[in-house]
Amino acid sequence: MDQNHRNLLEEAQTVDTIARRGGLTSKQAGRARGMAHGLTMLTMRRDGEFRLGVKTEKGVLDVAEAAALLHMHAPATVDDLLQNEDGPSLNALVDAALQSNFAEEAVVDEQSIAHGPVVTRPEKIVCVGLNYRRHAKEVNLPIPQQPVLFSKFNNSLSAHNHDVKLPVEVAHKFDYETELVIVMGKNAKNVSEADAISHVAGYSIGNDLSARDLQFDRGGQWLVGKTLDQFAPLGPYLVTADQVDPDNLKIECRVNGESRQSSRTDDFIFNTAQIVSYISRHITLRAGDIIFTGTPEGVILGYPKDRQVWLKAGDKIACRVEKLGELRFGLV
Repeated sequence: MDQNHRNLLEEAQTVDTIARRGGLTSKQAGRARGMAHGLTMLTMRRDGEFRLGVKTEKGVLDVAEAAALLHMHAPATVDDLLQNEDGPSLNALVDAALQSNFAEEAVVDEQSIAHGPVVTRPEKIVCVGLNYRRHAKEVNLPIPQQPVLFSKFNNSLSAHNHDVKLPVEVAHKFDYETELVIVMGKNAKNVSEADAISHVAGYSIGNDLSARDLQFDRGGQWLVGKTLDQFAPLGPYLVTADQVDPDNLKIECRVNGESRQSSRTDDFIFNTAQIVSYISRHITLRAGDIIFTGTPEGVILGYPKDRQVWLKAGDKIACRVEKLGELRFGLV
């Protein structure tokens, strides 16, 4: 065991011992709080539960297993990481695991992983509509003067490489909307635009699947049209905010291999800082909340009516955002 690993292990054990003896939580015992940095994370399904994984050059580190092997504290899930602001503990564990042979058993091949939604229990899923200039133009709507907000519920969350069951008994005009997703790392209330990004843990990819007939043809049922079961695939990764310029990323969507959306986030009407600041002035954002930032041009709704061929069972969707990987899922 190298000296750096010994130091990390001793520090973790000291804090945990203090907490146990005093009946305190780790936060009360003085463990540093904050966001993780320099990491690409994911949620995986192992042994019947969701677990936090960290992508490394050797494979995906199962954080819970590595913590047990190294006798260190670490958050067990992405949600635990975010909601407890437990980033320093995670960074310490990853550093120790990569510098030690003791944690090799905790590294798994990414190809063998069953993904879960990268965030599984956000308090809120806030969505921004009409946030790309060219998208607003394609659907013949005016440029909004302030962010247009709506919500999804947790029932809509789905994962990378999972199939989404289309509710054909209630709708049939199914559409894709590939989006950059903001993941909050600190509570935010009335934050300024200058301070907004410091509250962001990182970024992921989402698809705001939509049933357009429910959304528009039946009295404007945006909630029903947007938050059907599994209608928010999210993943595959959560990339920490320090590694990403969210307002200058290429964003794409393919359906059955055919390019449908290809744009950049510099076409945002409201940039990332403006979105977080605006929402926080109206709704308190909590660590672990996620924000869908809007979709670019190329959605089926924007096609001429005689070219609108809605999504159907058997279709394969691939959503790519620069630096964040590719989210893939099928429709059944």
